[in-house]
Amino acid sequence: MIAFRSMAGWRLAQLGPDLVAGLTLVAIAIPEQMATSRLGGFPPALGLLVFIAGTVGFAVLGASRVLSAGADSTVTPIFAGSLALLAATGSPAYASLAATLALMTGAILMACGVFRLGWIADLISIPVMTGFLAGIAIHIVASQLPTMLGVPAGGGGLIHDLVAVAGKVGDANLYALALTFGVAAVMFATDKLDDRIPGALIALIAAALVSYLFGLEQRGVPTIGALSIGAMTIALPNAGLADFYRLVPLALICAAVVMVQTATTTRAFPGRDDAPDVSRDFLGVGLGGVLSGLAGGFVVNASPPRTGAVSGSGGRSQLAGLAGVLIVGALLLFGGTMIGHVPVAALAGVLLFVALSLVRVSVFVTLWRQSTREFLLVIATAAAIVLLPIETGVGVGIVLSVLHGLGTIGLARPIEFDHLPGTTIWWPPNPSVPGEKVPGVLVLSFQAPLAFFNADIFERGAMHMIDGRAGLKLAVLEAAALVHVDFTAAQAVARIVRHCRDAGIDVAVARLESVRAQAALERFGVAALLGRDHFFHSVADAVATLGKRD
Repeated sequence: MIAFRSMAGWRLAQLGPDLVAGLTLVAIAIPEQMATSRLGGFPPALGLLVFIAGTVGFAVLGASRVLSAGADSTVTPIFAGSLALLAATGSPAYASLAATLALMTGAILMACGVFRLGWIADLISIPVMTGFLAGIAIHIVASQLPTMLGVPAGGGGLIHDLVAVAGKVGDANLYALALTFGVAAVMFATDKLDDRIPGALIALIAAALVSYLFGLEQRGVPTIGALSIGAMTIALPNAGLADFYRLVPLALICAAVVMVQTATTTRAFPGRDDAPDVSRDFLGVGLGGVLSGLAGGFVVNASPPRTGAVSGSGGRSQLAGLAGVLIVGALLLFGGTMIGHVPVAALAGVLLFVALSLVRVSVFVTLWRQSTREFLLVIATAAAIVLLPIETGVGVGIVLSVLHGLGTIGLARPIEFDHLPGTTIWWPPNPSVPGEKVPGVLVLSFQAPLAFFNADIFERGAMHMIDGRAGLKLAVLEAAALVHVDFTAAQAVARIVRHCRDAGIDVAVARLESVRAQAALERFGVAALLGRDHFFHSVADAVATLGKRD
């Protein structure tokens, strides 16, 4: 396993672009990481430490030249809500559990990278991910409402907190509210102009100046205070075996979310010369999580916005991220007092912008117009995230995604192909391409992988079609779409063959192009039962050879 793979082929001429990208990254990362840390119930400075750990870990083992890892607002609400049920937010026990969770999640990611399990990220569909992000956005906004309004936070679940905050709207601090929306507005404006403009940093500096000049801290608008991470140590978290067992389900859910976001980020921002290597990037993000846990941080995730900033500003390697680490480290050591003047409400503005950016309105509209079923899947996932404990909602979303995929395949039905007159082509029925039936011949196809969950549907459908054709002499299975056949499905095919033989109907398979499906039919004895002379390269060959037999 080669370390610093993302630096392979690096040349001195790339130093300038990497340093520019590093500065751009830092301008975006500093406010975002502090805000995300507060979202999780941690001191703002810890977010910067997590950024350092995530960036260094990914630079060592990751493959992408531009991916940025660190604290992330997508996964943070998931574990923060769950950990709050185990320990008081902000307590030493809470911090210890968060660090343990970071270690466990990082280890799972690294294991998935070693065993090349990048395909796991594809188990969550776009509609489910859209609903998931919308639900997370609602959680983020709800968690920041007390800070936006300058009122005390509630102490229950999301709905309880919303009701509690609604009862305190009359006590809202208009200065805090103005700062929150002002920061969000600046970020939206700069994002529209050019997403490389560090709108968050500009907005936080402006908010700090406004707070200082107008004495807003004396008007009930608190600041984050001087940044401090205390004595830096690398050690295993102080958690027992019981804590480990309690965190296993949450670690699996966090790992699934991180894998999906890492895969999405890797594929969205491929390197100039390298093909995306999702599994290798799991290793990098996983190592970042392990380092974060050892340093007392929390779960690390890939960040699409920061990665986009590095790519868009010309970054050529992970040197951009490492340059950002040096700047952030210097800030923690020497600039903590200066950053401390930033109002807490300004960080809420950053999170408000992040939350609204998570809502993919265009996907909602497209699904509403084009696929009612998948639109309902978005709504169901978002509702699960909002109404259930958040980690349960994520689990429900993952299950819905898998069931949706299985259902799409499982609901496939055998279809009868028509012959296109004057050609050797057999094709599915199409109003714009009129076809014809050939007397005594039935050509059927099953356009999905054939497995245990749809074998019965295939068998019953095929039997119905065969028994419904009077004078049938030849049944041909057009198998171009059969990429896989498992044991249960093979037995279904065998029963169809025997049924046809008992009825005096010949059976053939045409266009079985999948090597896996060919091997399966051989292994399960279907090829021998059918006869190897009954496999053809085309339907036309099968009909020409067997259709004329008496």
